[in-house]
Amino acid sequence: MSTAAAQPRQVTHPDGRVSLSPDAPLPDTGYVNDDLRPLRMEQRNWSTYDFSALWVGMAVNIPSWSLAGGLVALGMDWKQAVLTIALGNIIVLLPMVLTGHAGAKYGIPFPVFARAAFGVRGANLPALLRGATACGWFGIQTWIGGQGIFFLTGRLLGPSWNDSAAIGGEPWTMWLSFLLFWALQVAVISWGMEAVRRLQDWAAPFMLIGGVALLVWMARQAGGLGRMLSQPSQLGWGPEFWVVFFPALMGMIGFWSTLSLNISDFTRFSGSQKAQLRGQSLGLPTTMTAFALLSVLVTSGSQAVYGEPIWDPVQLAARMDSTVGVIFALVVVLMATISTNIAANLVGPAYDLSNLAPRLISFRTGAIITCVISVLIFPWKLIESPSVYIFTWLGTVGGLLGTVAGILIADYWFLRRTRLRLDALYLRDADFWYRGGWNWRALTAFAVGGVLAIGGSYSAPGSGPFPEAGLIPFLKPLADYSWAVGFLAALLIHGALSRFVPERRFTEDRSAAAAAEPTQAEETEPTA
Repeated sequence: MSTAAAQPRQVTHPDGRVSLSPDAPLPDTGYVNDDLRPLRMEQRNWSTYDFSALWVGMAVNIPSWSLAGGLVALGMDWKQAVLTIALGNIIVLLPMVLTGHAGAKYGIPFPVFARAAFGVRGANLPALLRGATACGWFGIQTWIGGQGIFFLTGRLLGPSWNDSAAIGGEPWTMWLSFLLFWALQVAVISWGMEAVRRLQDWAAPFMLIGGVALLVWMARQAGGLGRMLSQPSQLGWGPEFWVVFFPALMGMIGFWSTLSLNISDFTRFSGSQKAQLRGQSLGLPTTMTAFALLSVLVTSGSQAVYGEPIWDPVQLAARMDSTVGVIFALVVVLMATISTNIAANLVGPAYDLSNLAPRLISFRTGAIITCVISVLIFPWKLIESPSVYIFTWLGTVGGLLGTVAGILIADYWFLRRTRLRLDALYLRDADFWYRGGWNWRALTAFAVGGVLAIGGSYSAPGSGPFPEAGLIPFLKPLADYSWAVGFLAALLIHGALSRFVPERRFTEDRSAAAAAEPTQAEETEPTA
């Protein structure tokens, strides 16, 4: 028997999950640290409830509310808005579960998983793209949380708080609220991933209660649910609706396109594949759809009561007459924004930055860097109007990230059949080193898919950064389907290049990779 067979580099457990063999520890290379190495089996203990609560905590937030309310502001009625959001989240659940499989099976975070397709060094490209996007989202959410503190505290303290001296176009009390909220999130993330899990478990039910309470209050203001449901669509179901529907659908998918890549940052903690599959399926589409229904009903009610749709829940809560109601709304806003922002927008870039320089940047250091960058990019401009927020920001970002999802799924599911040599993800001159640490096939698929996805990006006159005819005019018809175009194009191109122009080392080692998974007789280590 060979040495590899006597001391297997990885152990496959009866439930299909894989861990490194205790007899074959990872060497101290420049591509591994304690945060990036595969988790031990005893560290993988998240249950179905943990994943469901994670999604409730991430989905119940102010941008999700504003996203749904923004569709009403764009002319949809409540049925059209809920349909758009439900369909978008059902679609994005598929890549979420498929990429999450690798985290649950191998106990690895997203940037390490990406090394299989892009190369040990090349994985920094999708990791930094995802990290940069998360920095923008973290800044948006932090500004929104600061606004929540500012507006609702102003309702309690009076005009002296809201009318304080301006600095940089904003009252200094707004900047104070922003910085306080920023510091609170830094304090939470400093406790690590276990603090994130506990925060989600406690915050999820509390935030759902808050959303229902806001619905009850608005129903009383509007004179009942009937008036809230009676607000007509300004688009109808004809051509005007479909012109808005498809880019809005891509925006819904783009909303969670970041998590569809780095969901393995969380599923690596899963106690089983069933836990992450069931938890995500129960948590994401159901919560987003239910929360969207709450949002569009309340936004429709605000249109009936105030004569215009108010799609910002903070602005709406500030109109409450009850001091107790305002305080409750303030607590809900803080819980909702913190739980979402840390889980969705801080965990991912913390791992991504750690992957860039594992010896210098730990998970916590990466989180602090993300927090600092988010202050410097002034992302609140993105949410000033629904059209820019949904079409320009979410559509463009979603198109680029869709290409990465297509590459990862093609590589992991169709080319490798979910089999990876775990230690090679951390080594030079092994299966995933390719040429100098980069896989040109994945880079080509990313470039072509990215151009097809966002090359035709356009803006209405005076409403965005793109020319009306599109960046590349003949690609403009594809722009409304950016995520789908990027995903499918990159999946097909990467799959074709890898099949017809394969890496020599990959073709030679495919049988070795399969042999690296021990037989049932060798599966002696107990399952956690």
